[in-house]
Amino acid sequence: QVRLMETGGGSVQTGGSLKLSCIATGYGFGGCRMAWYRQAPGKERAWVGSRDLSGTTTYADSVKGRFTISRDNLRNTLYLQMDSLKTDDTAVYYCAACGPPGSYAHWGQGTQVTVSS
Repeated sequence: QVRLMETGGGSVQTGGSLKLSCIATGYGFGGCRMAWYRQAPGKERAWVGSRDLSGTTTYADSVKGRFTISRDNLRNTLYLQMDSLKTDDTAVYYCAACGPPGSYAHWGQGTQVTVSS
């Protein structure tokens, strides 16, 4: 059974940093594209960034230069390093795996990130 579990959310002030982790179990971790999404209150879920099998990472314009995606295949973990956080980054963050962009087969339960001024 495939399972994704996000950790690392919390509350931080503007300009601060957080690092989210997504631990994957139940499938060949190295064989799937993975991504981060977020859903802010009252808004639809939005793509944050992704890492494909070649290691190429891409990011939404709103987070480019501030967020970094990395993965540790030995630990079956995907990371999202978030720096220079803004109040607009407040959202529930989800990791997703396995599938074409926008159609991932597996999702985590989400972790809350709250940025306050």
